[in-house]
Amino acid sequence: MIHNYLLPVINDIIQIFIYIITIIYLFIILWLALYGISNMVNAILYLRIKKSTNHKNKASPPKHWPSVTVQLPTFNEKYTVERLLSAVTQLDYPGDCLQIQVLDDSTDETAGLISRLVEDYKKKGINIEWIHRTNRAGYKAGALDEGLSRAIGDLIAIFDADFVPKPDFLTKTVPLFQNSALGCLQTRWGHTNRTYNSLTNAQAMAIDGHFIVEQTARSGNGFFLNFNGSAGLWRRSCIEDAGGWAWDTLTEDLDLSYRAQMRGWKIGYVPDIVVPAELPTQVEAFKKQQFRWAKGSFQVVRKILPKIYKRNDLPWTVRLMAFLHLTGYMVHPLMLCLLVLTLPVGLVHPFAFKIFPSSFLAGLGPPFLYLVADAPQTPPLSERLKLIPLMLITGFGISLSTSIAVFEGMTGKGGDFVRTPKLNLSINPEENELVDHSYTQPISPLVWCEIALGFYALLTGCVLAGYIGWGIIPWMLIYTAGFFYIAGLNLIQHIPYWSTRLSKSYAG
Repeated sequence: MIHNYLLPVINDIIQIFIYIITIIYLFIILWLALYGISNMVNAILYLRIKKSTNHKNKASPPKHWPSVTVQLPTFNEKYTVERLLSAVTQLDYPGDCLQIQVLDDSTDETAGLISRLVEDYKKKGINIEWIHRTNRAGYKAGALDEGLSRAIGDLIAIFDADFVPKPDFLTKTVPLFQNSALGCLQTRWGHTNRTYNSLTNAQAMAIDGHFIVEQTARSGNGFFLNFNGSAGLWRRSCIEDAGGWAWDTLTEDLDLSYRAQMRGWKIGYVPDIVVPAELPTQVEAFKKQQFRWAKGSFQVVRKILPKIYKRNDLPWTVRLMAFLHLTGYMVHPLMLCLLVLTLPVGLVHPFAFKIFPSSFLAGLGPPFLYLVADAPQTPPLSERLKLIPLMLITGFGISLSTSIAVFEGMTGKGGDFVRTPKLNLSINPEENELVDHSYTQPISPLVWCEIALGFYALLTGCVLAGYIGWGIIPWMLIYTAGFFYIAGLNLIQHIPYWSTRLSKSYAG
């Protein structure tokens, strides 16, 4: 009797569970489609602005050049700091209006190197100061805040250690601050090692899409945008009015950007001024960078997004685009959940896969955005077409690590700021010297989970092909290729020979 009674109840529970996971699956597809549509909208807005003759940022030189403090936050950057100082000390700007601060938290021989370089430049008449902290309180944000307390400039220019600004950077950007509403100005990032290996090719294309298309579209349509942490200038009064640098998130630049704009300041963007920087060549370094950006973004979501939605004076379009901007890394956990649920949903409710148009939009938007990212220093369209698959599988391959970062960002403040080591690498790997092991990231145990997910995706495609058709195979092969590519390249780069030579494995 008990058995006859429990069986229908268990059956009902199973059916309810099946319906729940199916609904979740469909919800994920629609949510991903929203981000895909957002990419499409940004690309269209960019193309409209690109056709306009009024989008150029130009201004006449001021009668009196304002004082500028150039801040260079560094931490154990012995490979790039000499190049950085060489570039910054050659900035073409009135010497009596320029101050250079090296905000150094180094714990290795970089500190001694910077000290000697700064003394040499001082002897040449350069107004340069070495500010060395014995602790990393607040990490980069803490260093910037301490430097600000000793800065003389009305404007603050910031360059990370791997950036190489041209001499005319300040003379092109400072005149734009004659607009009193402008609180911050961001320029476009270029790449010193775009073609180093397949990973840097993929990264360069993704960054180009962000800077050429997304930032231009946001800037030209009055949406919230962000200072990207380097190759830009702040008005000092804007920083102070917005509450200063804070280190309760790992993305202090994004945090301050939104706080400043909510105070009424404008962030400008100049796509025509390009400052090259180095892309991480190792998988672990790249994943750590993306982890920090993703976690920090969702810390800002928790801190800032509710305040934005309480601002009834902001148009709904501005608030919606702010949501999509701040939560952009949500794509990764959504993709991961989609993979995990595809097999059970396909077995019990294959009709769910008939919602093809929505999932198609989710996949079409990003490639379109990156294909229209055409500007000087970018590859021709034919090359970008070839790189699209590589960029897509790279995004799929890091989805596990980035999903963990999103979860941590949604549940906690602060955290360890794991820097991305930069090594001043040439485009040709064979020309580079051996690299200090302390500057390379140890391999994460997640690599084995990524391999397992690759096999799971392959299994899912093989099993479901008979249920819902062979159309599922290409989709699952993208997952498989992504996880195998990231995990495989990571393992190869940690073979002793390659970990020191930073090989050109899987070069594109």
